[in-house]
Amino acid sequence: MRLLSLTALGLVLATAAGAAELNPRQAHSLDLGPVRGSAYYTVEKDGLRVVATLAPTESDTATPLRVITTLASEQVVSFSVPGTQDGAAASVAFARRGDRIEVASTGF
Repeated sequence: MRLLSLTALGLVLATAAGAAELNPRQAHSLDLGPVRGSAYYTVEKDGLRVVATLAPTESDTATPLRVITTLASEQVVSFSVPGTQDGAAASVAFARRGDRIEVASTGF
């Protein structure tokens, strides 16, 4: 499972439209085309807690979605938005590297 996660992150990073390192408690903007939002992380006793809030850009009435996960060392989590018939899918991945979080996105 770990190899699969690292391989998935490698693919995201290799084709990344944007890659950055997050800082604790500092918001990072996310742009997945039809879905936008922000993410941050906090240091907890059981790992680094990543919080991402996402909402569709085309709707004023849509309820935002919040995703929370706690990453142990070398774990990766990713989210994606399906592409349209004419476009590619977009994704964002968060990877824990030691005591830091890297974020990479593809697509839009």
